[in-house]
Amino acid sequence: MSRTDRPAKTVVITGGTDGIGRALAETRLQRGDRIVVVGRDRDKGAAFLSRARELGATDRASFVRADLGLLAENRRVLASILDASPVIDALVFCARHYRSDRAETTEGIEETFAHFYLSRHLLGHGLAPALLRAERPVVVNVAGPGAGLDLVRWDDLEFRSGYHGGAALGQGGKLNDLLGVSSAERYGAEGLRYVLIHPGATRTGLVGQYDEPTLRHIEELQRAAKPVSEALMPILDVLDSPPPRPLSAFVEGRELAVDTGDFDPSAARRLHDLTERFLAER
Repeated sequence: MSRTDRPAKTVVITGGTDGIGRALAETRLQRGDRIVVVGRDRDKGAAFLSRARELGATDRASFVRADLGLLAENRRVLASILDASPVIDALVFCARHYRSDRAETTEGIEETFAHFYLSRHLLGHGLAPALLRAERPVVVNVAGPGAGLDLVRWDDLEFRSGYHGGAALGQGGKLNDLLGVSSAERYGAEGLRYVLIHPGATRTGLVGQYDEPTLRHIEELQRAAKPVSEALMPILDVLDSPPPRPLSAFVEGRELAVDTGDFDPSAARRLHDLTERFLAER
């Protein structure tokens, strides 16, 4: 669809300076949208803005530099985006940061829990008022939907014992499933659509801290992975035509049922309450 065929949209993309997020940002700029990219790397942000100039889209491209692993940074990002964008059509979560070794942020929170889940909770709920002012608002959470609830360590969400990078990331994906359930329950009746997407293994940048065996394994997987351009297509589809249901989940184009025990509303409420208490204490 050309930029003259539809009204421009405002799209916020976390992790928009790398991989799928970067490709999505550039594609939507070319379609005439206003794009707000959030990322931690100043140089990559500058490269995105330079590309926007090449596309003649300087006035439609913004970069917000932030470490989304920090609660204070998320709150600053919220204030900045809401001040500049009272109406947001789409929010896309692409930021992810893998860690083979357990580490805590300067705020004392385990990094994967903070970056992969708490940030999406804060930004998703915090930007909801601006999203609900749009005609067809949608949140796209690029994670890994559909795993079982047994991945959640309810008594040790920060992996203080027995840390494993893959397990922490897997739990983060399940927490994002429950975040989708909770968000759909709160805002679905008002028109907000929440879409959980796993595009499949993709040849994209390796952001994070990897031990040598994990790095070799990921590099081997990427040899057979799909290109970013292919992984991008399902995300573009839901941005153009949000599903009619408050909550949807897709894995490599296959739609998952979200009325099963793996998307248990009571578990989502439990997580929401635990998260709000956790944040209130900080």
